[in-house]
Amino acid sequence: MNIIINGKTCHAVEGQTILQTAKANGIYIPSLCWHEKVGAAGKCRVCVVEVEGMRGLQTSCSVVVKEGMKVETRTEKILEAQKMIVDLLLSNGRHDCISCAQNGACELQDVAYYLGIERGSMVYHDLEDNRDESSEFISVDRTKCISCGRCVAACQNTVTNDVLDFGWRGHGTEIVFDADKPMGESNCVQCGECSQICPVGAITDKKAKGLARPWETRRTVTVCPYCGVGCQIAVHTDRLTGKIVKTTGVETAATNKGMLCVKGRYGYDFVEHPDRLKMPLIRKDDGTFREASWEEAIQTVADRLRDIRDKHGADSIMALASAKVTNEENYTFQKFIRTVIGTHNIDHCARL
Repeated sequence: MNIIINGKTCHAVEGQTILQTAKANGIYIPSLCWHEKVGAAGKCRVCVVEVEGMRGLQTSCSVVVKEGMKVETRTEKILEAQKMIVDLLLSNGRHDCISCAQNGACELQDVAYYLGIERGSMVYHDLEDNRDESSEFISVDRTKCISCGRCVAACQNTVTNDVLDFGWRGHGTEIVFDADKPMGESNCVQCGECSQICPVGAITDKKAKGLARPWETRRTVTVCPYCGVGCQIAVHTDRLTGKIVKTTGVETAATNKGMLCVKGRYGYDFVEHPDRLKMPLIRKDDGTFREASWEEAIQTVADRLRDIRDKHGADSIMALASAKVTNEENYTFQKFIRTVIGTHNIDHCARL
């Protein structure tokens, strides 16, 4: 179907909301609480639009498109409402953009820039420091939280860990873990879904703090090196040093849709660990190791396997395949064990 947005004819799909259609057609409508994975929340009210035939302002994240619908996104009435909402959000928090880890990737920052707001016009005198650094990998700063509900919806409905929720009411509303425990003492499994889906700097990755700002990193999409699920991850590396700053899940990946476990999101220390092996080692007779070339190492393994098979038979050898390599490599490995070695003693540990 077709709808009209700001006088432009836009192709729409049945079941889409106005916000989804606008995004698909390259039209920016500010939004903070909506995310593809958690759906329409209707909490922030920043995505309001005017729809012909409908009274008042409508949240574009919740209104489903209809054939011929006419929508306006930048009228004076809309901009006035959006500016008031964003002004309140900026005033009701400590949004120190210059020092914030989310600077350059903050959606509130994007909306404020779009509306031409430099700082909140009001001052709240009861803004006290409200940080939670109790967990291993995640920092929580509630003074930056805008109560959009994304992290709550993601924790409860997307990764279904059911740890995050809203506590208290009114001006005192804030995100809580379990029955208002510190994050590190709660049932949180540190999957980091909340940090990835947070639109501001309220929930961030500890390991990335101070390493590089978003625009100083290069994003490389690869596959998580841990289990056999094959989750796609984006590795963010410092453009100058080449060192890993953080990893995030790829939202468009069919395998994981942006979700990662604690290993996939935070278990990348091994890449630059000083104890990581950089070349093959062969054990000497006295039990110590010496460095060797790949050619020598492979030849040594081949000679030892051949000797064992010839002396004790093929079934004296067993092999364990790895969940950290591709299906093609595992297929080749089992083919080698069965046809070259001559045994069916091969297993695969998909549980690392």
